[in-house]
Amino acid sequence: MKLLVTGGAGFIGSHLLQLLAQRRDIDTLVYDDLSSGLREYVPENIRFVRGDVREPFLRSVFAVEHFDAVIHLAAQTMVPYSLEHPGEDCDVNLRGLINVLECCRRYGVKHISFSSSAAVYGDNLNIPLRETEQPLPTSFYGLTKFAGEHYLRLYHDLYGVDATVLRFANVYGERQGAGGEGGVVSIFCRLLAQGKGVTVFGDGEQTRDFVYAGDIAEALLRSVQLPGYNIINVSTRQETSLNQLLAAFRKAVGHAFAVDYGPARKGDILRSVLDNTRCRQLLEFCPSMDLERGVSLTYADYLRQEKRRCSF
Repeated sequence: MKLLVTGGAGFIGSHLLQLLAQRRDIDTLVYDDLSSGLREYVPENIRFVRGDVREPFLRSVFAVEHFDAVIHLAAQTMVPYSLEHPGEDCDVNLRGLINVLECCRRYGVKHISFSSSAAVYGDNLNIPLRETEQPLPTSFYGLTKFAGEHYLRLYHDLYGVDATVLRFANVYGERQGAGGEGGVVSIFCRLLAQGKGVTVFGDGEQTRDFVYAGDIAEALLRSVQLPGYNIINVSTRQETSLNQLLAAFRKAVGHAFAVDYGPARKGDILRSVLDNTRCRQLLEFCPSMDLERGVSLTYADYLRQEKRRCSF
């Protein structure tokens, strides 16, 4: 199989490439503008092309490579940024996706997998949320992801491109920036690695469905063989409060640390957990990383980064 991974030098992409680097049956090319990713995240045995998914140059890459499948990870992923810069969020997440889809149509790509988000659901308490729930995004980021899902549906219906939409729960893991989806884990990691305390907005009983990036990568890799048009939640189906997350961090850090409970933020979702039945049925996979181990791995990675930073 010949596979294109857009945004492959980013956070989730780096975990996916760890799997792909071991697959001799898959010829992988990474296309990334390095606006948030790092070239060092791309293994030596995986080819890399620097470029923006919105640029016409992408078409020449498709024309030469003749890909069988695409995993589209390139995106603007920060919810607060989308609220302040809705035009840019739309430009990257929709115009970039349309350019990729047009290339898929013109050059006969059989399948595209798309990184969507739990943000499409908005503040819906009918949990665990199933894919049949009516999305009602509360951010422009969630809105562009939801619109992107419909572009994939139409490209499948009109042009026969198989498409899998993967709605990620709150993703965390090594190499995550502090501002993306599921960023609370990386924010805590960064502060604690610097010997600082953390702030929780509200009483800490708000919940999330934290899913490890390595599990996301496995789901992405399995999705490229799925026929038709499908929407699939990728989640643990475990509702974890921020206070429980803090307990996992205390074990990872090995000592107590200061926690400042501030006022709840307006618009914050109180409870979030996704049903993963379709993931188990269609992909024959269920995310399995234990939260305590995942937090420990992530925190250790941030400690290494902090020591490297301080050595300069």
